[in-house]
Amino acid sequence: MNDSRHPSILISGGGTGGHIFPALSIANALRRRDPQTRILFVGAEGRMEMERVPAAGYEIVGLPVSGFDRRRPWRNFKVLWRLWKSLRRAKKTVAGFAPDVVVGVGGYASGPVMKQAQKAGIPTLIQEQNSYPGVTNKLLAPKAAAICVAYDGLDRFFPADRIIKTGNPVRADLLNVGISQAEAKKELGFDPEKPLVLVVGGSLGARTINESIAPALDRFVKAGASVMWQTGKLYADECVPMAAGHNGIEAMPFISRMDLAYRAADIVVSRAGAGTISELQLLGKPSVLVPSPNVAEDHQRKNAQALVDRNAAVMVPDSEARTSLADTVIGLLNDHSRRQTLGQNVAAMALPDSDEKIVDRIYELIRR
Repeated sequence: MNDSRHPSILISGGGTGGHIFPALSIANALRRRDPQTRILFVGAEGRMEMERVPAAGYEIVGLPVSGFDRRRPWRNFKVLWRLWKSLRRAKKTVAGFAPDVVVGVGGYASGPVMKQAQKAGIPTLIQEQNSYPGVTNKLLAPKAAAICVAYDGLDRFFPADRIIKTGNPVRADLLNVGISQAEAKKELGFDPEKPLVLVVGGSLGARTINESIAPALDRFVKAGASVMWQTGKLYADECVPMAAGHNGIEAMPFISRMDLAYRAADIVVSRAGAGTISELQLLGKPSVLVPSPNVAEDHQRKNAQALVDRNAAVMVPDSEARTSLADTVIGLLNDHSRRQTLGQNVAAMALPDSDEKIVDRIYELIRR
């Protein structure tokens, strides 16, 4: 450990909320354990972590790194140049901060930082959120000191002796809602007697989900349901007016109180990002998952399949959503016992206190 006897931890990665929320949860758990822990984040310039991390009270360094363009390979000269610059900046950052442990949560910035830490002989911990890891984590794994995962069967990709199943950390505010489901519905302006369908497509929105929900609004009203529809900011201008005039249907670009929205929901319709799935598990929510086809390694479909195999969620492929998503949701609205079964089975998969378990492993690496 460094001379101050308080740990110094560098946390790298980001790019999406799915990477940033676990990273911040780990940082908050480290600070709870020792308020004088030195923490530095490293993210990718221009990505959401450059705003979210300072807003949460932590310092962050940006790297000019970006992902490879698989569709337009000629653009990758610029990507390689950025990667070279990022490796140099990462080396300087690691040397200057002198961390006891470097944590990688995935995302563009994770690769250069973890690589330089491993070269410098600093222990690295990978926090793999998905049931199918990305290329970067597979490449980093052989030299990682610990690999924290949320799914079984990852010894196909990682050294089995370094894997620990911790689950994915989620935002603490989601778990500490001290009101009933009916009260949450009331507070959000919905009829507490009606089932509520919560539709979420991420902060930017999901075109397929929006285009599947929009034509079915009348059908949801006829089925006696309310709908809370987060359109994402890219689709708000188009979708929000569609909801106007439908009794019990509210559309908005962004939901600020996700804790209340989850508490109020009877069914959640969502993409199948690892963070979302961990939230559904910890909250025991029945869901209809529409995996995004635009992600590396098709990992969202694999995440969703892991739940479907346990009868813990329903999956509708993106290519079939426009024709069958509304039917699937309405079928579930009419089948209370199936909803109950899905909720119980998904809750049985939950791994609570993930952030604390990861911090335990970080301290173990420091003691070594």
